[in-house]
Amino acid sequence: MQTRMKNPAVVLPAAMAPIQELFKAARTGGVPETTLGLVHLRASQINGCGPCVESGVRSARKSGESDERTGLVVAWRETPYFTDAERAALALTEAATRLADRSDPVPDDIWDEAARHYDEAGLAAIILMAAVTNLSNRLNVTTRQLAGQKWG
Repeated sequence: MQTRMKNPAVVLPAAMAPIQELFKAARTGGVPETTLGLVHLRASQINGCGPCVESGVRSARKSGESDERTGLVVAWRETPYFTDAERAALALTEAATRLADRSDPVPDDIWDEAARHYDEAGLAAIILMAAVTNLSNRLNVTTRQLAGQKWG
């Protein structure tokens, strides 16, 4: 596989700084960095974004995540490795990433469980991390950016 073009945020450099600022802003909502990393990794897995999955795994390991947790984010429902709060964040992430998959994209039960674990700032952080990750995934997947290569 070859890339189709440079990443659009590289081609239009004025886009890169705001994207990075959104990722940074998501980290100000009081949600643990490890949880936000899981959110990023799960959305990237769903969207098949190799570069984002790779960076998500690398970041998770760097922050001390175990191989079990990193490797099993894809099957988070069937493993004992995640807290109830992390599970709520992952469910919200999946719903926000798969908007077209159901008539009620983010059902009340998913929202209510997330709201049970996170305050408004925390919910905003999770939603923002999922949304910006989805943006990055779409830029990378559409232009066929490859895992293991420098952005561009």
